[in-house]
Parts: sequence; structure tokens; C-alpha cells
Amino acid sequence: MTSDHPTDAAPLVPPVSRRRGFWSLVRDILVIVVIAIVVSLVIKTFLVRSFYIPSGSMEQTLLVKDRILVDELTPRFTGYERGDVVVFRDPGGWLPVSPAPADQSPLVQAGDWLLSLLGITASDSDEHLIKRLIGLPGDHVVCCNAIGQITVNGTPIDETPYLDLAPGQSAPEVVPFDVTVPDGSLWVLGDNRDHSRDSRYNMDQPSHGFVPIDNVVGRAFLITWPLNRFGTIDGHHEVFSGVPAAAAAGR
Repeated sequence: MTSDHPTDAAPLVPPVSRRRGFWSLVRDILVIVVIAIVVSLVIKTFLVRSFYIPSGSMEQTLLVKDRILVDELTPRFTGYERGDVVVFRDPGGWLPVSPAPADQSPLVQAGDWLLSLLGITASDSDEHLIKRLIGLPGDHVVCCNAIGQITVNGTPIDETPYLDLAPGQSAPEVVPFDVTVPDGSLWVLGDNRDHSRDSRYNMDQPSHGFVPIDNVVGRAFLITWPLNRFGTIDGHHEVFSGVPAAAAAGR
């Protein structure tokens, strides 16, 4: 038996209300996306950035295609230490001239920009370098003593904890240099010393092999990918524990 008054039926929702509900949802999603982008931009600009490793110059500490996080904030307050692994912009002439990138559609460019903000991609990794900090401003850095060790302020340092040496090799190939690091600059070398175009090989460039601290993005502190290599990046600061304080730069 049916009723002439369907009191149990669901009330009808006017089309206008449904449209308002849809646009409210769209608005809320857009607000969330904008907030996420802003937060990611702030983090990337002031706190942490993601990079990938494009070469083997830091093996075995870092391998090709490792993805790392770089601390931009802490060094602004604490400064850098000998042994830190640092990411920096090319001081000029360190990187080979790359061909112009292929044209991308505006949609692809926008997608890459968004993913970069979120830290998912690191499209500018090829425009940066990563090395280990050996000399601070004022340090007198020399290669090498009789057994192939670098000296910093007259003190030899044993780099075996991080150097990538071939079996039976006790020290890297000797590439002589004798420098005093100027104020506001750093002297950096790769852990894969025999396969790294670092400060030693850029002494004829405008920066004379030194890296302006203003060019340093930050200190690499964590490998995030691949997962089987997830872990912290060791600064091996103990290697430099016996090095005396630097004299005044430019002595």
C-alpha cells in the first residue's frame, strides 16, 4: 500500500545549492594548495633544500643519483666547520658550459616549478657543486707532505675516513698547491680526490679556486634516496680536531 504523502522521502537539494557546494570544495582545495606552496617556498628558501648528486666526485660518501637534503638555516648562525659537506653555486668557470635546455611547454615548466617548490624535484642540481670543506678563511692549506697528506695550518690531516682510494692506494695523486684562504671564502675538495674538479683545478678561474661563502647554499646533512642509503652525511670533524685556529686571512 502506498501513501499519497511521501513523508519518508529525502528532501530534494536545489541545483543552486549543489553548485555552491562544488565551488566551495574547489575553493577549499585551492586554499590548501596555495598554503602548501607558500610553506614549501619558505622552507626551500630559508630552511632545507633537496638536491640530487649528478657525478661521482664525492664517492663513496655520496653516489650518483643520491638525493640529499641541505641545511640552509643552521650555518647562518653557527658558521661552517672543516669537514662539512657543502653545496654551492658555481663561482665561475668550475662547471662546463651546458647546451641550452630544450624548450618545454608552459604546462611542463609549471609542473616542474611546483614539484621543485615541494622538494620533489631538484632541477637546478646541475647548476651547483658539492664538495668537502677543507680550509676556512685564514687557513694555510698545503699539498702535500712526504707521505701525501694535506696540511692545514701546519698540521697534517689523515683523510682516510672519507677518501675514496683504490685498493692498495695509501693517498690520492699529488696535485701540489699552497694557499691561504682569503676572508669570506672556503677551500673545498672532493672525497673521490682523483676524480674531482675541485679547488685544485680551478686556481686559474676568477675565484682562484676559492668558493665565496655567499655562494654556499648550505650544509648537506641527510641522504633521503634511495631508501637503502637513507642516513646522515658524516662531516668527519674529528679529522680536523688537531688543526690550530687560522691566522688572520691574507697574512
